[in-house]
Amino acid sequence: MRFHLPIALGSVLVAVAACSSDQSAVAPSDAAAVRAPASDPTPSTITLEKIGGFAGGGEGAAEITAFDEVSKRLFVVNGAQGTVDVLDLKNPASPRKVATISVAQFGGSANSVAADNNVVAVAVEGTPRTSPGTVAFYRATTLQLISSVQVGALPDMLTFTKSGRLVLVANEGEPSADYSIDPEGSVSIIDVSNINFPRVTPVSFAAFNGQEASLRSQGVRIFGPGASAAQDFEPEYVAVDDAETTAWVTLQENNALAVIDIPSATVKRIVPLGYKSHSVNALDASDRDGPSNTGLINIRTWPVPLFGMYQPDAIAAYSVNGQTYLVTANEGDARDYAGFAEEARVNSLALDANVFTAAACGGACNANSRLGRLTVTNTLGSSNGVFGALYAFGARSFSIWTAEGQLVWDSGDQLERLTTAVPGAPFNASNSDNALDSRSDNKGPEPEGVTVGRLGEKYYAFIGLERIGGVMVYDVTVPTSPTYVTYINTRNGLAGDLGPEGVEFVPAVRSPSKEPLVIVGNEISGTTAIFRVNLE
Repeated sequence: MRFHLPIALGSVLVAVAACSSDQSAVAPSDAAAVRAPASDPTPSTITLEKIGGFAGGGEGAAEITAFDEVSKRLFVVNGAQGTVDVLDLKNPASPRKVATISVAQFGGSANSVAADNNVVAVAVEGTPRTSPGTVAFYRATTLQLISSVQVGALPDMLTFTKSGRLVLVANEGEPSADYSIDPEGSVSIIDVSNINFPRVTPVSFAAFNGQEASLRSQGVRIFGPGASAAQDFEPEYVAVDDAETTAWVTLQENNALAVIDIPSATVKRIVPLGYKSHSVNALDASDRDGPSNTGLINIRTWPVPLFGMYQPDAIAAYSVNGQTYLVTANEGDARDYAGFAEEARVNSLALDANVFTAAACGGACNANSRLGRLTVTNTLGSSNGVFGALYAFGARSFSIWTAEGQLVWDSGDQLERLTTAVPGAPFNASNSDNALDSRSDNKGPEPEGVTVGRLGEKYYAFIGLERIGGVMVYDVTVPTSPTYVTYINTRNGLAGDLGPEGVEFVPAVRSPSKEPLVIVGNEISGTTAIFRVNLE
């Protein structure tokens, strides 16, 4: 189903950093972004139409996807099996599974996949997950193993640079469940100029050890028990500039961005992303704000110290008028282990009565119908166990940032408002239930995946909403003033496509059908959805 929602949108942050509004553009900058020629027709608008799909076998059977132009194959991480499914995509309307890549010889499961020019790169976690991982390279046409290299602990995402000469890997380095082992997070730069003999250069965060107090004072979250900065940083996703000299890495749990100099393989700086005030930006904070403790659509602001941590998962880069901009999907994520857990509901916390007043909240702030059900971190905002400020996970939005990490634009409460009337699911339903308001108390629609595609002289951001599902489309040609274009959701209650994880754009010049495509791996339903981009 495809639908446009002509509703009034709430407040949106405007530019806080100077940047050009010139709409002339150069090629975007990341393997996650598009490499279409500027001579392609420039549409007045676009829509998405689902033309094909593949059911991989239940929950976890479709996560990250990677299309290879040479073989016309789609490689899909099957998290349920720890393998990579290989789909023939010569006809995008009828994908067909032709093989499976097993990575068992490397010890762990496949976490991510990327493809370029008949080469497929697979990120494989170690055994146990806290030990070094592997990146294995396969020939897309024959599926023969070409080579492999050791990388850091828990390689979570990897991407080819535009030239195909380098592969960058985010090694998340998550701790063991009891936190007795906490490996350092890192980034690996792999030179694949000679794919038979790839060369790895590690990028370490160890230079920031000893600076934890200073980083915390700047707003970087470093809070794992006994963790150094390098142990606490958990690289999630990577974007690379067009010149292949700079990479940006999301440090999701840390609510920060790492800027990496590729030639020297060093971290130039850690950029705290700050907090989003929900006294200005509305949200639905409760799943039980309706009659008799039921759900209700209630998107509103709160005149108390309530903040959202941006905590982006996916990041993509694109360039306008020679300036690189970053697009982030502000999912939010908590550390939740047997040995350390930070999630708490507001009604379990002691609130400062002089701050969280009944007058401000329209009644008791910690009531279920107000803020009591909201999930926040217990690591920020308290003094002597009393909370004078609350910090929720994620920003329920996508944002555009400068290359220096300054906020240019944020979608505010638009994503929640745009999903109040989805035909296939109640408002803020989760990907594993079909209940109204189910996720209002915890990250709402939960934007997770994002990619940027170029069509003629326009750029479009495609944002996957992990919980309620579907893909939001915005025109981001003018970074300071993106506009909503369309939204497609192919969920039908607890059927259809549930839990978008990875979102990939395939330009017409690379597409097997010579039409631009958007491909989505849906984790909960285990389905891969293929959408045609219709230019209008």
